[in-house]
Amino acid sequence: MHTSLFTGDLVHSNRILYTPSNFAKTNLLHLQEVGSLQAKQPHISRRSNLSSYLFFVVEKGSGILTYEEQTYTLHAGDCVFLDCRHAYSHQTAENDLWTLHWVHFYGPNMAGIYEKYAERGGSCTFAPEDSSAYITLLEQLYTLAASSDYVKDMKICEKLTSLLTLLMQESWQPEKRSIPTAKRRSLQDVKDYIDLNYAKKLSLDSLSEIFFINKFYLSRIFKEQFGVTINNYLLQVRITHAKQLLRISDLNIEKISQECGMNDANYFARAFKKIEGVTPGEYRKRW
Repeated sequence: MHTSLFTGDLVHSNRILYTPSNFAKTNLLHLQEVGSLQAKQPHISRRSNLSSYLFFVVEKGSGILTYEEQTYTLHAGDCVFLDCRHAYSHQTAENDLWTLHWVHFYGPNMAGIYEKYAERGGSCTFAPEDSSAYITLLEQLYTLAASSDYVKDMKICEKLTSLLTLLMQESWQPEKRSIPTAKRRSLQDVKDYIDLNYAKKLSLDSLSEIFFINKFYLSRIFKEQFGVTINNYLLQVRITHAKQLLRISDLNIEKISQECGMNDANYFARAFKKIEGVTPGEYRKRW
């Protein structure tokens, strides 16, 4: 770890360059650098091909981000989340110099996590209603990195996970999409109906008829709102109920499959193993 307090012609910065343990590098979300800066003069920073993910918050001022050949104007309260394998640059405005808080981090599963973030609609820039939660997390990361806590790599991983959780929540905002309010309510009704009636013979066609919604529209908007297709959601509900019955009842596998709305016990067993990694019988023995 290297703590740096720097005041130069361009910026005043306060940062920690962090070296995680080999265990953390191999197994955990781990910190590379965390800090803050106040711009003293207009300047530009460019990076490319880094094995890192960057998150920063504009606390004050404004500037410009260039990422994947797109240009974004940033203002106080805006957040940025980047895959630094791709080239990017950011620069402060000439007449509105910014203050930033940032963290560079990495982890063995970050490529998949960032892909899921983008898949859910997450953007490289966004404006949360309240950026203070992000700033607080970055300040906590800085404090942890500077500490002598003997389990700080685990605690840093915990804070980075909290950051990613906030980012995932931020990426999924169906209420801001251009969907009529009545339709949003009806799709929640669809989800509630599946939760209560999973044991019945349900399909996209039957749900379309029950709720008087075009099945193609229903399929598309359900996934936009809830992040999963109707068929996969129904399967998740059924498997969850099956796990409960396997653990708390003496019903045989065939009866459990019927209780969950899956009358073909062989299909039920295959679907269960695909999701849980073990057969229903093995799951019951383990638990």
